[in-house]
Amino acid sequence: MSHITVAVHGLGNIGKKVIESLEAASDMRCLGVLRRASSLGTESPALRGVPEFTSLTELAKAQGQLPQVVILCGPSRAVPADAAAYLAAGVNTVDSFDIHQEILPLVKKLDETTRAHGCVSISGAGWDPGTDSVFRALFEAMAPSGTTFTNFGLGRSMGHSVAVRALPGVADAASLTIPMGGGRHSRLVYVLPQSGISEASIREAIAADPYFMHDPLEVRFVRTPHELASVADNSHGVLMERTGASGLTSNQRLQFDMRIDNPAMTASVLVASARATTRLAPGAYTLIDVPPVALLPGERLDHVARLV
Repeated sequence: MSHITVAVHGLGNIGKKVIESLEAASDMRCLGVLRRASSLGTESPALRGVPEFTSLTELAKAQGQLPQVVILCGPSRAVPADAAAYLAAGVNTVDSFDIHQEILPLVKKLDETTRAHGCVSISGAGWDPGTDSVFRALFEAMAPSGTTFTNFGLGRSMGHSVAVRALPGVADAASLTIPMGGGRHSRLVYVLPQSGISEASIREAIAADPYFMHDPLEVRFVRTPHELASVADNSHGVLMERTGASGLTSNQRLQFDMRIDNPAMTASVLVASARATTRLAPGAYTLIDVPPVALLPGERLDHVARLV
């Protein structure tokens, strides 16, 4: 059986879990991890024997081939430039870009690049945006008239935590999402500040960041990495509810609920999406554009027989 060849861009919380998911996928082969030169040689156990490189060129030279897909595991704000660079090299990409209001401009921009270079990108391929987006679409198909509320948490948001860690004066941080019901959320952010930095300036910077400016916000400061670790596990979840009508019949109620390890779930969706890129025509997609069967290993008709 031929394997889909993959490279992983970045070795943060999600990148580590992507490596594990690729190891568990019988139809995938990880050619390497792409990292900054200053990071090489660190976190060897997380690499699980996968070689690391500083560039796609270096990886291709060592492995004798380019990967078919690069899974982007860096911050969302780096995705537009990183995806464009790999796509220009003729390599498919998948990402878990999570800035909802910027997904449409991203897809439009990447669509031009993918078509120019004959490759595929899938953006927002996590669980929200991602698989939750698919459930929202299915819920609307099942009850076309109505309202859907997506309630996140209680748990740690990877994207929000990364956004805080990128701010000046922040040594480390964890952002927790607290559901308030009706699709509304508050943010509780734990911050380990750098020495001598004003707590007020950090609080103001967080409040002004687009990740946080639309929700109620509380910032708490911790003094040690151990104190931060005690509140910063990877648990998260979602409760999605829709009440509406099917045709002229009201009182339809739909519900989807899950409690998860955030990086592990995101990684699994990314790996499934990497598989799907090899089955799609050139273009830029999100998960609601992808046939569910394209995410699964094996033959389509086998899945039809098993699942339909």
